[in-house]
Amino acid sequence: MFELVFLGTAAAVPSAERGSPALLIARGSARFLVDCGEGTQRQLMRARLGFRGLGHVLLTHMHLDHVAGLAGLLATRQLYQLEGPIEIIGSRETIAFARRYLSATIGSEREAGYRLCAVSPGLVLSRPGWRITALPVAHRGTESLGYLFEEDARRGLLPDRLVALGVPEGPDRAALARGDPIVLADGRSVTPEMVLSPSVAGAKLAIVGDAEEVVSLIEPVHRADALVIEATFLERDAGLARSRGHLTATAAAGLAREAEAGELLLTHISGRYKAGEISVGSRPRFPEGADRRRFRPRLGLSSDQFLSMPACNVAVLYSIMRI
Repeated sequence: MFELVFLGTAAAVPSAERGSPALLIARGSARFLVDCGEGTQRQLMRARLGFRGLGHVLLTHMHLDHVAGLAGLLATRQLYQLEGPIEIIGSRETIAFARRYLSATIGSEREAGYRLCAVSPGLVLSRPGWRITALPVAHRGTESLGYLFEEDARRGLLPDRLVALGVPEGPDRAALARGDPIVLADGRSVTPEMVLSPSVAGAKLAIVGDAEEVVSLIEPVHRADALVIEATFLERDAGLARSRGHLTATAAAGLAREAEAGELLLTHISGRYKAGEISVGSRPRFPEGADRRRFRPRLGLSSDQFLSMPACNVAVLYSIMRI
């Protein structure tokens, strides 16, 4: 299960209620930041999350509101003498900018305890049972990336079959769950195929930063359990959104509907709007005569609430995200 903590959800400029873009994602003991806007380290402190266990920062693009907090975060880790470097991941363009920025402020990778890693769309990181991949995102001519956190498909043991075959609890069942055949005390062989359920897809979490169009995103985020994406403007300001390379809440909702995402979580909210306006503006549009019951994404409007939320727990997400 992936957990999300929204540390900053403002667009371009922080406000009294919203910090600059930053999202913490955790799976077990592994913790990742997606973007690191100005003041992210303070948000981590306010959320009582601290810095330990944070091993990676995934940058969506090079714009300053998404990266300005890196130097302060790294400088504080250095001051606290925390062991282990942080790996900063992004496109070639983004990493080139980060290298210039960090070298001029806190020093080189060796001096300040960080590693820079430029990646292209594709596999970024693989861990037993899950992985992170990068996808291309169009935004104002930058080399922008989104990120998919995906669990491997899994098969569970069928209790009825285990009992029927006389497989005792303990090491034998553990071996079958790993995919290894066993031999029972009476000499009978039992293979995993005899006791495993059909394959079930694992959780899929899609993170998209700033974007100017959604058509190219439909396939990569298809059937994501949760889709986190910007919604800087409302539809009444669609012309402004196009001119500035951003999305409206309606466009984001349309992507969630077309991609059949389970949850739509909006972030990067312009300070010109009230929360209620974004909620209304994110209702997806349906063609005339379409079956509206076919798909209706639940909406979670992200705010800086510093609450841990399972990415695939609909009830918890919806109640926590509402403001």
